Amino acid sequence: MLHRAASHSVLRAHGRTALGLLWTFCSLSVGQTMAFAAQTKMPNIVIILADDLGYGDLGCYGHPSIRTPHLDRMAAEGMRFTSWSSAAEVCTPSRAALLTGKYPIRTGMCHDQFRVLRRISAGGLPAGEVTLAEALQARGYATAVVGKWHLGVWSNNAAHHPSRHGFDVTFGLPHSNDMDAVPGNPPRATARLDQQAAWWNAPLYSGEQLIERPADQTQLTRKYTDEAVKFIRANRTKPFFLYMPHSFPHVPLFASDDFRGKSPRGLYGDVVEELDASVGRVLETLRTEGLSENTFVFFTSDNGPWLIMDAAGGSAGLLREGKGSTWEGGMRVPGLAWWPGRIEPGQVQRELATMMDLFPTCARLAGADSSTAVDGVDLAPMLFEGGRVERGVYCFYRGTQLYAARLGPWKAHFITRPGYGADKPEPHDPPLLFNAVEDPGERFNVTADHADVVAAIAAAVARHKEGVQPVENQLQATVDAKSP
Repeated sequence: MLHRAASHSVLRAHGRTALGLLWTFCSLSVGQTMAFAAQTKMPNIVIILADDLGYGDLGCYGHPSIRTPHLDRMAAEGMRFTSWSSAAEVCTPSRAALLTGKYPIRTGMCHDQFRVLRRISAGGLPAGEVTLAEALQARGYATAVVGKWHLGVWSNNAAHHPSRHGFDVTFGLPHSNDMDAVPGNPPRATARLDQQAAWWNAPLYSGEQLIERPADQTQLTRKYTDEAVKFIRANRTKPFFLYMPHSFPHVPLFASDDFRGKSPRGLYGDVVEELDASVGRVLETLRTEGLSENTFVFFTSDNGPWLIMDAAGGSAGLLREGKGSTWEGGMRVPGLAWWPGRIEPGQVQRELATMMDLFPTCARLAGADSSTAVDGVDLAPMLFEGGRVERGVYCFYRGTQLYAARLGPWKAHFITRPGYGADKPEPHDPPLLFNAVEDPGERFNVTADHADVVAAIAAAVARHKEGVQPVENQLQATVDAKSP
């Protein structure tokens, strides 16, 4: 109890004068001081987010030809989730959910027609939303976003720059790499495997300064990795939060000369293998800087693979559908957790966990306020104690519409629709019901055999909807539907 009281005393003194802190430490015995330091050292946090990477695209998830030795090692040294879910089926709302711990409908970062922010959008993540970066910044963390932002184009509205949302360092693109096509591109240029840098005019920023336009996309992954390594080394003596949302394997696909033409899976494999090498460099930097045993690293994807891009798109493995859909292939993605000495190696976690859980998990590790992350669950018992977490109904939105919900192993689809194409939404009454554990491919509708489960999920969804107050939509502002 003495140690706990001493720890609380020092935590309350955070931000006071150095003299006050010195007095507090001097009041403790040497042994007590050492115990306090061991208990309260704030961990570094690194979240690496791929763009459109499918559940079946990594070696550790069963891909037969894409080689991902660094991610495979990360899984072997940590925890691999087999039921990790994104919070949305496309990128803008999923990123908003990751950084706020909320369903996108609560932040206005979703829309039924304009499903992501465009390069001419004036909207973005509302200023009043508390991001994970802001929560950690308040605890003294250095913060950086290196990669694709896609939560507001700051050249259209400066309020949407990452620096206004808790990030000290910004490096990367404000939006997807296909959103500023040069006029006269070949038809369906996005999906072509003979990509030319001259077809795209993507802007690369450092801070608020435009440093390259068009960005040389063959060098993006390398440049992101260089910046991430630089940030880690510059902040090795204090706690830091690195958010690294990669631009790839979102199409158009580009790889550097060191990787292009090397993968048996073709250009898509080249791009994923370069991402794997990037993760390897980040983890190796943590090791060589002596930071690995005080750093929590999580790797995942914003949504499932863009299947309509043919060979330029990825794989959802045995799952149904892909990006844009609330079927499992659009929402279930890789999830890898790594923290040597804290996460027991070689674990496979089959319980449902979600992107929104990262906010409360990371915030509480740092002793930061997690009260705003109303839809996320702290995963600490699952990650560090071999236990389970209490979770109610988990809802699958497409835009502002609730399409499906999961309760325990059961997933009910109230509305279904392919990720892309002209097909209209198809309502289901009664809903389709699948056991997402026994039947992750969602092949066998068992509604007729489980009326009680259908009723329980419907009741849970009704309670969820009662607590959701949609806010003003942010995605439609100034958007021309014909814009790229």
